[in-house]
Amino acid sequence: MTSAVPSNGGTSMRARFERLRRFRSWTLRSRVVLVVVAMLAVLGAAIGTVSVFALQGYLMDRLDGQLTSAVDRGQHAADQVYGDSPTGPDVVRIVNTPGQPVGTFGVVRSGQMLLYPVILRDRPTTAPSTPAAPQVVPIVTHDLLTIPADRQPRTVNLGSTLGDYRVAAAELTNGDSVIIGLPLSEVNATVSQLTLVIALVTLAGLIFAFLLASFIVRLAMRPLDRVTATAQAVAEMPLDRGDVALSVRVPEADTDPHTEVGKVGSALNRMLGHVASALTARQASEQKVRQFVADASHELRTPLASIRGYAELTRRSPHELPTDVTRSLGRIESEATRMTSLVEDLLLLARLDEGRELDRDPVDLSMLLIDALGDAHAAGPDHNWSISLPDEPVEIIGDRARLQQVVVNLLANARVHTPEGTRVVAALAEDRDAGRALITVTDNGPGIPEDLQATLFERFARGDGSRNRATGSTGLGLAIVHAVVEAHGGEVSVVSEPGETVFTVSLPIDGPAPAPKATDAATDADAATAADAADAADAATAADAADAEAPESMEPETTGDRLP
Repeated sequence: MTSAVPSNGGTSMRARFERLRRFRSWTLRSRVVLVVVAMLAVLGAAIGTVSVFALQGYLMDRLDGQLTSAVDRGQHAADQVYGDSPTGPDVVRIVNTPGQPVGTFGVVRSGQMLLYPVILRDRPTTAPSTPAAPQVVPIVTHDLLTIPADRQPRTVNLGSTLGDYRVAAAELTNGDSVIIGLPLSEVNATVSQLTLVIALVTLAGLIFAFLLASFIVRLAMRPLDRVTATAQAVAEMPLDRGDVALSVRVPEADTDPHTEVGKVGSALNRMLGHVASALTARQASEQKVRQFVADASHELRTPLASIRGYAELTRRSPHELPTDVTRSLGRIESEATRMTSLVEDLLLLARLDEGRELDRDPVDLSMLLIDALGDAHAAGPDHNWSISLPDEPVEIIGDRARLQQVVVNLLANARVHTPEGTRVVAALAEDRDAGRALITVTDNGPGIPEDLQATLFERFARGDGSRNRATGSTGLGLAIVHAVVEAHGGEVSVVSEPGETVFTVSLPIDGPAPAPKATDAATDADAATAADAADAADAATAADAADAEAPESMEPETTGDRLP
């Protein structure tokens, strides 16, 4: 069985396709300039070729006319001086006849012999009318023996000494033939000179055309460049989040519907208008959702505090309660605590979305990390906890409570989602050149699934797919981490593979930028603060009532981790 061998035609076709693909990858400006220059080059080459051939034809016709006259004079002279047996000096007179131009070649062909080939050199300068003595020259070609005596001009090379000649043969009365030739050197020199001039002029014209075409194309492409700049500016905007004011538009001068670029610019402006309308609608919808979450969280805090207070009050009653009632009351308390935690998380995210200004106080990250790791060790003694701190304390400007929540959430995430015995390392470093502090939490657990890493910091992202607090989570822990870090002007990232997961938090040492002036959202946030104070007062009242009924002190239960 023989294998198929690709043909040369297929290889050539693939090569042409490859060249075409490379050409298409060039910019439009380069392709237009190249096509213009190539067309001018082809046009210049065509004009030059036609000019050269036309001049060569004209010069050859004129030389052939001179050759015909020279043959007539030579034949007439030969018929006068030759009898039946021509002699050498008589052959010389054929070329030396008055009227023959300088460089005239002559020879008598008798049978298969060429007799006395001579050439007329320069005439004497003292007496121009005096014929010059012709010079006998060697003949190195036998083409003259085969030229028919039909008086038709032909081109023959007479060797390296004489070069190309235009020759014609005429029959004499005695049966021999006289061959007369004129040199082609002047014709060739003129044609060569014209070719050189045309080549130089064409080259100069192509260079000028390239420069001019580049300038004109660049000038013509400026509107397209401005349209492209507008599209790039829109592409670089973070349209996927936040309040986006899409005010970028193509300049009015570049939206003329009578031009191709104007049509593109006009269409782009219409598209941007539709996108801006869609973004405005999205922002309004998100604002309504955020407002609803904030309002719902405010409204739920008071009844949840009451539920917890009265459940604990009932459980601490001096009267003995049935076992199932006691178990139910404990369940009510734990679920109310979990619901309170969820409400507080949602309220915090709503406040961060509204741009609530953070505290700007000095925060010792070293002590913050030590405290958080101690709490994590107490909550998860089965894990192997360790810490790595620089020699000098690392202090930044920020909101201590929120930053502590970031570290606590990251450590809780490592504790909840790794098996017992997992090593968890919390590290702190400072990059003075970049002006940033780096917090890393590393564990050698099973890792995070790759399909979950892309949405890990989104709200309600969970790895177990369950909303049961005993087995799953609400998926807000890492979302809070991301929101708090971003509010501080920092970044959070994760790199995970089986056997190692690293969360990295980068925070500016100078702290977050000052919040903008008060807006409607800020006003709502202030109102939320007042509502929080009222909720806290209600909760305190309920707790005081419980304390009044039961002598034992009531301590709120730990909600535990809330991370995916």
